Amino acid sequence: MSATMTPHVVVQDDGAVRVVRMNRPDKKNALTGDMYAAMADALAAANKSPAIRCLLIAGAPGVFCAGNDLQDFQRAAEDEEGLSEPILRFLHALAGLRKPLVAAVQGNAVGIGTTMLLHCDYVVAASDARFITPFVSLGLVPEAASSLLATRLMGQRHAFALLAMGEPLDAQTAQACGLINRIVDAAEVDAQAMQAARKIAALPPEAVAATRQLMRGSPEEIMARIDEEADYFKVRLQSEEAQAAFRAFFARKK
Repeated sequence: MSATMTPHVVVQDDGAVRVVRMNRPDKKNALTGDMYAAMADALAAANKSPAIRCLLIAGAPGVFCAGNDLQDFQRAAEDEEGLSEPILRFLHALAGLRKPLVAAVQGNAVGIGTTMLLHCDYVVAASDARFITPFVSLGLVPEAASSLLATRLMGQRHAFALLAMGEPLDAQTAQACGLINRIVDAAEVDAQAMQAARKIAALPPEAVAATRQLMRGSPEEIMARIDEEADYFKVRLQSEEAQAAFRAFFARKK
């Protein structure tokens, strides 16, 4: 096993499986620019490596991802910017990934913590996992091409409840909607996800790649939706609705 590490993202190659682990548990794995960049690099490098046949994205025990660090969004709004370059690079890396992607979800998956799962091919979640996308309540819009992918996966009504109304999904509802594949005890999530990743990695890789491409369709369409959402996101960050939501959020945190 070879390993490379950054402060809050750990990347390990276990045979033909690359494990990308978010490792900022003190902040519930709220993502920073450096974390997005490290994950984007790990995915892009896997695309170029014939030794890697499957990837697994995971969090820390009890927490998958609390979404983007809202202080970064507030700074972007103050600077009249939108989604940062590392965020967009990570989202494009997800859309352009040519290897199967498995996720191991424990605890809360908030915002990008949920929308990144729409790019995964197989998801194992703990029985207490929760999936939440509070974009609209913050005066924002969904990202990661979720406005396209969630609607395709769940249907318009389920996707609207999740993305627009911000209604949380428990593990059972997420499974019924097709967002996740398996529900297991929290202690078994990583092991079961790795078992699935190894099973995928053992399959003929060219046949897997061709099948996956046929099922997923054009990555260009997904990337175009990512960019379209990003344009809306930049406008929404400057809006009074978003500014009021950020003020209320940080007032509660004091």
